[in-house]
Formats: sequence, structure tokens, C-alpha cells
Amino acid sequence: MHIGIDIGTSSVKAVLLDDAERLRAEASAELSVMRPQPGWSEQDPDAWIAASEAVLGQLAAQHDLSAVRGLGLSGQMHGATCLDSHYKPLRPAILWNDTRAAVEAATLDRDPQFREISGNIVFPGFTAPKLAWLKAQEPQLFAQLNLILLPKDYVRLWLTGEAISDYSDAAGTAWLDTGKRDWSKALLTATQLTPDQMPKLVEGSAASANIRPAIAARFGLPKTLVVAGGAGDNAASAIGLGVVNEGDAFVSLGTSGVIFAATQSYRPQAQSALHCFCHAIPERWHQMGVMLACTDALNWFASLVNQPVVDLIERLGAVPEQGSDLLFLPYLGGERTPHNDAGLRGGFVGLSHETDLRRATQSILEGLSFALRDNLEVLRSAGTDPRQLLAVGGGARSDFWLELLAYTLGVPIARPQDSALGAALGAARLGRLATNPDADLNDFKPKIERLFEPKADLQASLEAGYRRFREAYAGFRAL
Repeated sequence: MHIGIDIGTSSVKAVLLDDAERLRAEASAELSVMRPQPGWSEQDPDAWIAASEAVLGQLAAQHDLSAVRGLGLSGQMHGATCLDSHYKPLRPAILWNDTRAAVEAATLDRDPQFREISGNIVFPGFTAPKLAWLKAQEPQLFAQLNLILLPKDYVRLWLTGEAISDYSDAAGTAWLDTGKRDWSKALLTATQLTPDQMPKLVEGSAASANIRPAIAARFGLPKTLVVAGGAGDNAASAIGLGVVNEGDAFVSLGTSGVIFAATQSYRPQAQSALHCFCHAIPERWHQMGVMLACTDALNWFASLVNQPVVDLIERLGAVPEQGSDLLFLPYLGGERTPHNDAGLRGGFVGLSHETDLRRATQSILEGLSFALRDNLEVLRSAGTDPRQLLAVGGGARSDFWLELLAYTLGVPIARPQDSALGAALGAARLGRLATNPDADLNDFKPKIERLFEPKADLQASLEAGYRRFREAYAGFRAL
């Protein structure tokens, strides 16, 4: 049996799988985000521990865990978890969607070695510029800095007592030599850090450490339980979906929106704001387009109008009938791919007396789909053109949205049966690989619950909407 734990932004989720890949138990615990200033996004690292304790307790209440052999971790990427010499947090973790370090990111990005070595633009949400911000704005804390961990790796520290990360998550820091799969001393030096302040690195499918005896005893786990290297959330989702070979791809409709394509070679294209990271298994990489506010934008609107998201979606019916006359630009806190603009902000274009909840909600889903189309076009320009996309994340539960997305992207969208398990499922499979390296990755290919095909009649309307969306972006950028 194997456990997967995903340290998300809004919750921690866990699943228990048996050796036949059957789901035996699942659990979740909510997290909250602190926004002390505009553009800031923080969490208390110890809240991740409390939530992990809660989900392990829930699994133990549902099933005997004494036969669990491997545990995998996945998590939100880029979060700067700064620890002192006693491995205690110096401050709240600065999260992936925090844009306070935009100036520092631009400064680092002007140093050509960052793109050359890391293979990526230095985005404000990456870890390195956050540490540059910390040195400039909180120098007394920077002076106490002993260790920097990513969110899931802080949970690993609690589970095992070891400071370890994996290559897929480390690639999102801007300190990794992504082609060579190792920390870059040159990039660390550029932010006045050293390799000694970084965790050890392992492959996501490799064993990292054994669980601490006290944790094992508390939850009825065996003392021999192996904790896998794990992965950043999107790479873990890819493992859960069997997206491991050239041509495999998925779209994630979560807090952020992602189009992810696996590659069997290292093919960076930093100038397009396309992410190129290590995959969670050896000798694999991936290309990824990322939009910052996906279901996050939908949740914002639901809160604004005081309506549950599910009720807003139900108003739309089963399938789109025509494109909306209202445009929504989902740049609530800047954007990554393809714009790399932390200061960009969104809005509605075309509001009228006729605008009601139904029209506004459809325009939001269209705007999110148009932004994902931007990401797909960047992938295509990099030589990656998926023939089909698997859909995961909370948004994948909406038939309406997946129909709309298939029309907008012009690509069939397939919803797997286990789409809701996402990164936690992938983490559990990495736990399995850490104890059985000979497992066949092709066994991870999912069963498809439903396929959503593009339809020519609505595609034409949405293509016109996409052109208007691109024109509106140019206007908003000029504000």
C-alpha cells in the first residue's frame, strides 16, 4: 500500500492506494492564505504540518496503515520557507502567487546566466527573487537564514527529520541547473546564498528517507516506511495521469491554470515565458505554460456576488450554445505565460444593462479558456502540439467548462475517472516507485470517463472572441 500527500494552496489532500492501484481511503484538511498587503500571499508553514497530521489521522481512522510501504509528497511550488539553525520558520512562507519580488525578479532576469543555466525566466513567483527581497527588506531575518525549503519539503522534514527536495520542485526556484539536474553554485552566489543552505536533491521516484519512528507509531505506520522524493504539484499530477512520454499532455484547472507537456529531452524556451522543468522521473523534463488565476478567479467572483461556485456553474446548463458578448481578462494578480507581467490587472469589457450572473459567469470561463489558449499557442511555438489534453483539477468537474475549453483550444479534452485525485494520486505512485523501481509507468495511464470534442460551429464564435481577448489585453497592458 502507498500514501500520497499533496500540500496545496487551499488544502492538504491525502490518498491511500493498495498494490492494485485501488483507492482505499482519502482525506483533506483546509488551509488559509494570508494577504497582509496587496500582491502578497503567505502561509504559516506549521499549518501544513497541522493539516498533514489531520489527513494522516483521517486515513488511519479509515484503514489500517501498517502495510503501507511508501509515501510520496507533492506540493505547491516556489514557496520560500526560510528556516533558522534550529529548523524553525523565520517568517510566514512567501507563496507561488506572491508578486512582491517583481523588481528583484527583473533584476535577476537581466543577469543572462539565470536563463542560460535554469532554462527559465526569473518570474516574481519563483523562490530566488523572494530571497533577494528578503535580504533587501528583512535583512535581520536573512542573516539568520540557515535552510530554504519548498512547502512539501518542510512536511518531509517533519516526517523524516531530513532536508531533501526533488528535481521537479527545485527547478522552480531559479537556482537549479535544469539540464544537469543539480544546484547551480553560480546562481546561488548571485543571490548571496550557498549550496549548504539548500536541501539535498533526489529524483522524485527515488527513496529520500525513512519516516521518523515517532510519526510511524502515532499513525500506525511501519518504521520501515520509505518517503519518496516526490514532486511539485504539476509534475505529480502528470505521474498520476501517466503523462510521462513525449506527446503526453494535460490541462489543470485549479487555483492556477496549467498546460503541461512531457518531453524526453531538455528544450528550454525562456524568452516565451514557457516553463521548462525537470520531470519527477529520471531523464524526463516537461514544458509548461502557467496562468496565475484560474479557479481562483471564479472563486473571487463567487465571493463578490455571494453565490456558491457550483450554483453559478449550474446556471450555465450542460453545454455552451454561443460565445459571450462580455469579455473577462483574468489577470487578478499579474500573469506568467505568456506575458510575464506582475503588474498586469484584469477586468470586464462590454458590461451592459443586460449583463446578469449567467452571462458574467460564462464570460469568466471563456476568459480563463482564452488565457489557456495563450499558453497552448506558446507550447506550439516551442514545437509541442498536443493532440489531446487530459483534464484535472476542480474545474474538470464541469462539463460546460470542458466543452468550452475543447472548442476554444481546438483540441479534444479527456476527463479521467480519477481526475479529482490529481497530485495526491501522483504522489502515491511516486511512493510506489520508490519501493518498486521496476513498476511499469504505462500502468499509470488513466481510464477515460468522457471525451469532449471540438465542434466547428461554436469554434468560430470563440475564435472571434479570442481575437477580441487579445486586443483587449493590449489595451489593459497600456493602462
